[in-house]
Amino acid sequence: MRATLDKLISWMGVLLAVVLLVAGALLLWANNFIGDQVHQQLSDQQITMPTEEALAADEALSEEDREALRPFAGEPMTSGPAARAYSDNFILAHMSASSGGETYSSLGGVVREACAEPESEACAEANALRESAFKGSTLRGLLLYGYAFATMGTIAGWAAIGAFIGAAVLLFLAFLGFRHSREVETPARA
Repeated sequence: MRATLDKLISWMGVLLAVVLLVAGALLLWANNFIGDQVHQQLSDQQITMPTEEALAADEALSEEDREALRPFAGEPMTSGPAARAYSDNFILAHMSASSGGETYSSLGGVVREACAEPESEACAEANALRESAFKGSTLRGLLLYGYAFATMGTIAGWAAIGAFIGAAVLLFLAFLGFRHSREVETPARA
């Protein structure tokens, strides 16, 4: 009876190991696919991160923004972390500096007030500021999608490693279970 139970549990371990191996292979594929896609899509945009000199001279940036951008200074933007740094520490800083901290949404009220006289210079300036905020918000959102997908790819890579380690542990335990079932059967036959 004990040998049969050992074999049954060991076969379940083998089955679970196979499931983990398949899952690990799919997660590894997802990691590679997402990484390639993020790299390709960002490379196609041909965005170059600001150089160290440009960062030092940029008055719109705080020291925290500069520190976040320094690891990528002067390099082409080809990774999720670079896209996030550019989005959160360059575009957002410039948007806040140009609009006084207003967002695209909050600038709607400013445009309504300024455009009480539609042909005025104040109306044109308010519309230009809101259009700039719209473009900046859109670009930030797109770059942050790239960052989010890159993060999912990284998580898939770590999950693949975990699945492969889990499969190896289960296969080892199944081997021990099969070996134990033979040891239990042998004295019973003798």
